[in-house]
Amino acid sequence: MGRKWNNIKYKKAEKDKNTSRIYAKFGVEIYVAAKKGDPDPETNQALKFVIERAKTYNVPKHVIERAIDKAKGGADEQYDELRYEGFGPNGSMVIVDALTNNVNRTASDVRAAFGKNGGNLGVSGSVSYMFDSTAVFAFDGKTPDEVLEILMEADIDVRDIFEEDGSVVVYAEPDQFHAVQEALKAAGIEEFNVAELTMLPQSEVKLDAEAQEQFEKLIDVLEDLDDVQRVYHNVDLDSEA
Repeated sequence: MGRKWNNIKYKKAEKDKNTSRIYAKFGVEIYVAAKKGDPDPETNQALKFVIERAKTYNVPKHVIERAIDKAKGGADEQYDELRYEGFGPNGSMVIVDALTNNVNRTASDVRAAFGKNGGNLGVSGSVSYMFDSTAVFAFDGKTPDEVLEILMEADIDVRDIFEEDGSVVVYAEPDQFHAVQEALKAAGIEEFNVAELTMLPQSEVKLDAEAQEQFEKLIDVLEDLDDVQRVYHNVDLDSEA
């Protein structure tokens, strides 16, 4: 399980390289969630989740509030939720989630990113069957045994709890995200290093140095696309084959 957590840490370490782009992407995601339902996060679970996730990326309060106010103000921008699945160098697998107001532009950009960086797009379902949708939390200040006791008292079953690099990591079913988070908050956990709904690979692959360099470029290009919200993959980025 640890290597999967390493890939999440890699994503978190990269998150500050272009904060303005990250803020803009969260602005769109928050706007879409607020537009779909009530703009109050206390009654809109999807909006509440996005805001909680934004906080782990240190998105400023004014960015969050501006996106919600835009939805309240009757703005009528239409966004489509899209998922692309493809292959990187040496058969590595990639899932790309996007929010876009121009489907043709996004499809062209994603296809070009794969094609120019040693990959190719697959059909729907060609990759996702090798991943599991998972709620992931990481935080400091507790031991795995303490967290297990907290969740057992709240009558919550989780997939796994382990410690790595001083943080406790919890894997849970996606529909348990809010229950797990609320139980942890009630136990005094104030800040989360990670609070995500993610796609975890069932197994990981290692690439040689040349292929890994090309793969990391592919991921960087995809994540830099304005319409791309999240990128998941099955490559162990902590070590080279």
